[in-house]
Amino acid sequence: MKTVEWHAPYDVRVIDDAPVPSVTAPGDAVVRVVRSAICGTDLHPYRGEIPDFTPGTVTGHEFTGVVVETGDDVRGVRPGDRVVASDVIACGRCWYCRQGWHYQCEQVGLFGYDTVVGTTPVAGGHAEYVRVPFADVVLSPIPDGVTDEQALFIGDILTTGFACAERGGVRPGDVVAVVGCGPVGLMALKSAQLMGAARVLAIDPNGDRRALAAAQGAEPVAPGDDLTARVLDLTHGRGADVVLEAVGVDASLLTALDIVRPRGTVCAAGSHASQAMPMPTVLAFAKELTLRFSVGDPISLGERLMNLVRQGRIDPTFVISHRVPLSEAEEAFKLFDSGRATKVVLVP
Repeated sequence: MKTVEWHAPYDVRVIDDAPVPSVTAPGDAVVRVVRSAICGTDLHPYRGEIPDFTPGTVTGHEFTGVVVETGDDVRGVRPGDRVVASDVIACGRCWYCRQGWHYQCEQVGLFGYDTVVGTTPVAGGHAEYVRVPFADVVLSPIPDGVTDEQALFIGDILTTGFACAERGGVRPGDVVAVVGCGPVGLMALKSAQLMGAARVLAIDPNGDRRALAAAQGAEPVAPGDDLTARVLDLTHGRGADVVLEAVGVDASLLTALDIVRPRGTVCAAGSHASQAMPMPTVLAFAKELTLRFSVGDPISLGERLMNLVRQGRIDPTFVISHRVPLSEAEEAFKLFDSGRATKVVLVP
C-alpha cells in the first residue's frame, strides 16, 4: 500500500510497497482511508522543529474511511461502516478518560506523531490503510447526510476550534478576536459565530486567509504596529471580550494578551512549542485576565459536532483549498508549508 513517511526535515516520501496493517489487539480496527488531511501540527516535524522525530514515521492524524477488519472486543463499529478517527488515541477506561479528559489518558497517543504525545508510536493516516487502537473509543460512525470531508474535520480542526471558543467562554453579543486564521482559527471563528458572537475580528498577515474569513462574515484585520490601537478603536476603547489564539508562537499569544479587554479571556489553541514564554504578568494582573489553553477532544465533542454538521449549522469544508492524490503528498506538504494552501486534503 501507499504511505507517506517522514525521513528528515523537509523530506517526506511516498512509499508504494508498505505492508497493509492488521489487527494486533482485540480492541483494534483496520480502516481503509477515504480522505486524510495535512494539519498545521504536521508541519512541526516537517520543518525539523521536533528533535529526535523517528525517520520512517507514517504521518497524518486527520482521516476518515471505511472499517475493513475489527478485533474480537470491538462492538461500536463493524466492517463496512464509514468512520472518522479522533486524532487523539485514548483507552476510554482510565481515570482521566472517565472524566472526559482524553488527551491526558494514561495510554494517550497521536496518530503519525511518533512519541511526541504518549510513549507508543502509532502509524498515521497519510496511508491507504490504518490500524486504529481502542477502536470503540477512537472511531465514530459517520451518519447518512454527512460527507467524508465534512466528518474529516471533526477528527481535529473543527473540534479544536470549537473547544477553543467554548473554553474561551464566548457568549451572545461578545466581540471576539481570532489571532491566526489558518484552519483552526477559521474553525474557532465559525464556532464563535455559532455561539452568538456579535462581531468577530479576524487577524492574520495572509491576505487570502483574511479574505476567506471575511467571506464567512468576520471583519478582517491585518496585523501591524498599530494593531492594538485599531482593535481598541473597533471595540469602543475596551478591547475584545474574548481572544482566541490559533497560531502557537509566543508573539501571537502576547498579541492576544495585549488586545483583550480588562477581565477578558484569552484561550490558546495554537500548538505551542516554547518552553519559556515571557509572560507579561504586570499587564495580566492589571487587566485581571483569564488565560486558558485548549487542545480539543474529538472523543468528547465528536457527537455534538457531528449533529451540528448533520443539521447544517456548520459546514467545515469551506477551508479546503486543495484536493491532492496521496501519491503527490510530497508536493502537497510543500504547498501547505508555503502558505499558498489553506487546507490540503489527500485522496488515496
